[in-house]
Amino acid sequence: MTETILNTITPISDFLYYPILVALLLGIGLYFTVKTQFVQVSEFKDAISVIMEKPEEEGSVSSFQALMVSTASRVGTGNIVGVSTAICLGGYGAVFWMWVVALIGGASAFIESTLAQIYKKRGIGNSCYGGPSYYIETALNKRWLGIIFSIFLILTYAIGFNMLAAYNVQDAFKVYSFYHEIYTPLIIGALLAAVTAFCIFGGGKRIIKFTTFLVPFMGIIYVVVALIMILFNITFLPTVFKFIMQDAFNFKAIFSGIAGSSMMFGIKRGLFSNEAGIGSAPNAAASAHISHPVKQGLVQMISVFIDTLLICSATAFMCLCSGIAPSAELSGAAYVQVAFSTLFGHYGNFFITLSLMLFGFTTVIGNLFYVDNNIAYIFRGMPRRGFMLVYRALAVLVIFVGSLQQADLAWGTADLLMALMALINLPAILILSKVALRALDDYRQQAKQGKNPVFKAQNIGMDDQKLDFWKD
Repeated sequence: MTETILNTITPISDFLYYPILVALLLGIGLYFTVKTQFVQVSEFKDAISVIMEKPEEEGSVSSFQALMVSTASRVGTGNIVGVSTAICLGGYGAVFWMWVVALIGGASAFIESTLAQIYKKRGIGNSCYGGPSYYIETALNKRWLGIIFSIFLILTYAIGFNMLAAYNVQDAFKVYSFYHEIYTPLIIGALLAAVTAFCIFGGGKRIIKFTTFLVPFMGIIYVVVALIMILFNITFLPTVFKFIMQDAFNFKAIFSGIAGSSMMFGIKRGLFSNEAGIGSAPNAAASAHISHPVKQGLVQMISVFIDTLLICSATAFMCLCSGIAPSAELSGAAYVQVAFSTLFGHYGNFFITLSLMLFGFTTVIGNLFYVDNNIAYIFRGMPRRGFMLVYRALAVLVIFVGSLQQADLAWGTADLLMALMALINLPAILILSKVALRALDDYRQQAKQGKNPVFKAQNIGMDDQKLDFWKD
């Protein structure tokens, strides 16, 4: 059964990524980079300062809080296991292509999150919400396409990503002597499913608050420990850079087997990790209360950099500087654990296992936040209480089943569903990019005058009749 599913989805996924998604990701990202006059660099300082701004209304969602929601979803098992998989199966050059996806993807993240802010909707008590489905419907007048996007997002996050997160968590236990190939995945899957059920059925507020605090803390510790690892093996660093650059530009090897190349693994795992352009982060970006949409675009751009250029790079360099050669047999959590253990012994295994458990759990909860938002979009104005109970029960079941899957099926399902999301969102933000670019010009003009930029839709020639915010 697993073999049949893999044989079906693998050729479809390979075709969608190359040539279609590679051309869209790199082409659209480069286009946005040029049209924004390299916003990733020119507005980087502003982006840092915007993160700490407080909303005018007490109790409203701040830029920092929206950043934490999107970063909690981005920073997950992909930053550890995804990087390991890319290097072990694709080669050293995969790291370079992950950097490329992050750098040019920062511009795509800026555009999509700025659009989400412009077209966001007003909720109860002056709260706000939105995302790709909302700007597709409002700006393009295509609710049917917004519904299709929401369906793909629900499938991607509730099934693809959550199934993969569950698999990655149980995979971390393979290095222990007590691991059993049948019973351990069952136990880990059942525990993760039970804690998730406790949270999404209304009883997990304390757990969510605890992990919201702990995961950023763990992220900082993870980067610090990785830096210690790199410093202890600093003499390997020049060789690692050499191998990365040589493999990244070995086009003979890349084009002789594109599906298994460093380029393709770097692009797939980079996109899975930072999610730039696929349309997930705009759901969080739309919830922030700010004076100008561009501010949240800049904040989400920083989130991409935190995810890939900081945390994914920390994993890559820590593994490659350890002296342990990447191989297909070590693909997954095992490579990171073996690399850590060269300096920290069995404590290294424990640290990676704990990190994956925490990152995996918060990824699952963050993913279901996105899913809830898109279910609300599809069933707008309709009763959905019964449906939500069934969906949440199925979501818990998927997490349990995910822990029992094979690695190829878990990654293949996530890659295919993620590609379907991106194939709708990327053309949509390309069509609507003029609106975001005019908003960026407006922001820059006000900033040059020494003002705190405040956005009004009519200032950039927009008809504000369809908007819930930004009116005179």
